[in-house]
Amino acid sequence: MSPSTAQTRPEESGTLREEAEALLRALAGEHAKLREDQWRAIEALCEQREDGAGRRVLLVQRTGFGKSAVYFTATALLRRRGAGPTVIVSPLLALMRNQIDAAERAGVRARTINSANLEDWDAVAEAIAEDAVDVLLISPERLNNPAFRDHQLPKLAAGCGMLVVDEAHCISDWGHDFRPDYRRIATFIEDLPEAVPVLATTATANARVSDDIAEQLDRPGADAESRGEPTLVLRGSLDRESLRLSVAELPDNAHRLAWLDEQLPRFEGSGIVYTLTVAAAEEVSDYLGSRGHAVASYTGRTEGADRLEREEALLGNRLKALVATSALGMGFDKPDLGFVVHLGAPSSPVAYYQQIGRAGRARDRAEVVLLPGAEDRAIWDYFGSLSFPAEEAVRRTLDVLAAEGRALSTAALETRVDLRRTRLEMMLKVLDVDGAVRRVKGGWEATGRPWVYDAERYAKVAAAREHEQRRMLAYEATDRCRLEFLRAELDDAEAAPCGRCDNCTGSRAAAGVSAEAAEGAAAALSKPGVAVEAKRMWPTGLQAIGIDLKGKIPAERGAEAGRALARLSDIGWGGPLRALLSDGADREVPEDVFGAVVKVLASWDWAERPSAVVSMGSLTRPRLVNGLAERIARLGRMEYLGALGRAPGVAAGAHRANSAQRLQQVLDAFTVDFPVPAASVLLVDDTRDSGWSLTVGAMRLREAGARAVHPLVLALRS
Repeated sequence: MSPSTAQTRPEESGTLREEAEALLRALAGEHAKLREDQWRAIEALCEQREDGAGRRVLLVQRTGFGKSAVYFTATALLRRRGAGPTVIVSPLLALMRNQIDAAERAGVRARTINSANLEDWDAVAEAIAEDAVDVLLISPERLNNPAFRDHQLPKLAAGCGMLVVDEAHCISDWGHDFRPDYRRIATFIEDLPEAVPVLATTATANARVSDDIAEQLDRPGADAESRGEPTLVLRGSLDRESLRLSVAELPDNAHRLAWLDEQLPRFEGSGIVYTLTVAAAEEVSDYLGSRGHAVASYTGRTEGADRLEREEALLGNRLKALVATSALGMGFDKPDLGFVVHLGAPSSPVAYYQQIGRAGRARDRAEVVLLPGAEDRAIWDYFGSLSFPAEEAVRRTLDVLAAEGRALSTAALETRVDLRRTRLEMMLKVLDVDGAVRRVKGGWEATGRPWVYDAERYAKVAAAREHEQRRMLAYEATDRCRLEFLRAELDDAEAAPCGRCDNCTGSRAAAGVSAEAAEGAAAALSKPGVAVEAKRMWPTGLQAIGIDLKGKIPAERGAEAGRALARLSDIGWGGPLRALLSDGADREVPEDVFGAVVKVLASWDWAERPSAVVSMGSLTRPRLVNGLAERIARLGRMEYLGALGRAPGVAAGAHRANSAQRLQQVLDAFTVDFPVPAASVLLVDDTRDSGWSLTVGAMRLREAGARAVHPLVLALRS
């Protein structure tokens, strides 16, 4: 914002609404006009209340409504009146980039602090001190970064002119995308001066989530008398006039892949194909690319630079589609997106509405098609299993921190607590918000505050998730208007038949595919084999649990790169393998699975072809694992040496979740009870999860004389 603009006085520019309309035109074009709820929000945020307190506003409006116009316009008005910079908490870097571009078009000086621009932090802090920043965008993770929390956040709270919480449904653990870092915002709000207004925005909040957000905005630390007016909740219609919703039921994954191959060129413009897993996104992208479609994958595994490049390629219509997981969601802004197809259903109608809301904002028509899969519920169950850990794991973590009496890194904690790194970090963030632990330089420390495991609340959240899954299945099967169904799930009081979806019009999405396309897709999905990288480093922190190993695994003790038939999450062989392994039964490997394993072996580019086969000596599936190894040996004219033995007293136990504890569990578990030739050996097992059983088994074979050990498994669990 230029100095001349900043010095404009209210009396020089007419009424507040006239000022706001003029600023909106600078932001969105000369014909732009404030919607009524945009104006009500701006008015509430900018007009001085009699008690001097800033108003809290929750704006629940569909994607494309113009929520960012509200906070940029309100920022400009407040800055003209001498307020400090607006702080926007925004979840994704993509969203930040779009918002900064929009702000600059309106003459609003915007800067950002996030994990990707550490080198700019000092310069940004200096610009804020010089009052040369109108808007500061920060990621929610910054709120609990020790240096930022202790040194920058108090200054921001003291000088903040307005706080904006974008994608505010992330605050609520009833929302479809709860993020523990967002819970820090409630603490930030408590530290704000009373005069500072707060705006929260989202496109996806039903009444329950809205109530939860409003409760957290209502000065949670204040008593009832001093809270003043409650949060103003502005909910608008969630109708999307351009969207044409439909569901196509196809018999299997090959037909779904063939459907995409044939239908993609028929969609206007460019769009998004959503999948439920990273493996599926990469598999679908690879296949469509091999068929000549201009597509790319976009997942949580995609590097930051590649994400930006692929976003820009879609924005510039150089790609027909991004094949993406939910990593491409909030913040991606392409108003002319022509279609959204889901290969597999999200686990809730609310999450589904959020994702399809990316399409058709600047088009008269956008196609939205759901292709549900038989594996959807199994995938929902898997992700549901990653929710808040059981009380025993939480208590163990608190006990370890208390006993240590100093900060421990997440890596050091992981060796002593039976949780994977991602679940451990999520749990620690929740405990931090609850006041039981505190993130400090060097890791986490116990605060000594009493903490109660809220089992009742966690059970209610789990029940709510199960209800959402049932409602998603109901959406697939409904014969009523599909958009009306979704709007009703979001408690839209104006929900009514759209007249455009497949149920309203009787016009169904094509559910048939040509025999040629189906055969091509089936052949691609039946192509077996996934490379498995060998472990090269021991887990960190092993000394803390009495294991004297660290650094690199010596080459003379390690395994070679291995192979798996497939990942359990793959849309090709994943299904048959889930059926084979999910019930815990011990049976012979079916002929089709064995045939696929033979193809994996035939395509393996060996440095030295194995001349012997060993099985892992499974305690749960000996018939399957030993039988598979013996059949491979017979077919390949290799010697079957036998199964690895188990050390005395070792029995099948609960599988440890993290690397250090899993290694501790298996390090002394295996014995080699047969002569091992100085040759290349194939080591066979049913599944690979952490990979440490195979690593230790290979190490024992190397110690017994094997020149090389090549692991082979049916399935990768992750």
